[in-house]
Amino acid sequence: MATNRRSAVKNLLAGTAALSATGLINMNQTQAAPSEESTSLKGNINHSACRWCYSDIPLDKLCAEGKKIGLKAIDLVGPKEWDTLKKYGLHSSMCNGAEINLVDGFNDKKFHETLVKQYSEMIPLVAKAGYTNLICFSGNKRGKSDEEGWENCVTGLKQLMPLAEKHKVVLVMELLNSKLNHKDYQADRTWWGAELCKKLGSENFKLLYDIYHMQIDEGDIITNIKQYNQYIAHYHTGGVPGRNEIDSTQELYYPAIMKAIVATGFKGYVAQEFVPTATDKLASLQKCVQICDV
Repeated sequence: MATNRRSAVKNLLAGTAALSATGLINMNQTQAAPSEESTSLKGNINHSACRWCYSDIPLDKLCAEGKKIGLKAIDLVGPKEWDTLKKYGLHSSMCNGAEINLVDGFNDKKFHETLVKQYSEMIPLVAKAGYTNLICFSGNKRGKSDEEGWENCVTGLKQLMPLAEKHKVVLVMELLNSKLNHKDYQADRTWWGAELCKKLGSENFKLLYDIYHMQIDEGDIITNIKQYNQYIAHYHTGGVPGRNEIDSTQELYYPAIMKAIVATGFKGYVAQEFVPTATDKLASLQKCVQICDV
């Protein structure tokens, strides 16, 4: 299934009517609640789910049913929706809202003024709300070399590191594939992001390792997790090919990947970021959480 994450994220706040969970009830009704047995999780993984993948489900519904599934957090939620998460005792595991978009990022100096202003305003809000992670993006290369991209990112991000360190907020750059979904995106390899972390030299800048994206661009998922785990603050899931359910229909074996993550001592969040193909999206989410619960 083709996805348009940019459009989905942009339109989240508009909201739409919830879809039905099965073909047995009217399409205007809400989806079926997850089964009660789903709450029995092992506790080794802090489970989250990305809001944009369930944009047709009201956030209140997603939070209430997500709690039953065993979610501890919701990903990619901005300040306007934090109160809803708090109402259900859920964390905002990856905050957003300071970025310009996915293509205009820190690797281009012409965006620095805007980005520094927006992140300087957002960092204190994230901290005041009791959260830690705030997403950011490299942006597209537009002809820049690896070295120029690193240099420009360091120039822009260094302006924010003192504020982030003061408020104990971590700016987390997402790794995205440039082969299929995000053509020309610069931070498209784990080693590139790790080198940027080294150049910045701050524990308040780390990486969002998207397993789907990195499988497409470089593979060696478990090897890279082991090698670069000290630079990774957060994980996203997704089936390959297609970014759909992470089950036996695709090429990645998530239980082994999750065991590798746990073995590194990781204490952050793993967020489901697959696009459900099943009619009952909440049941699909429950299934994939259980696959990752090792």
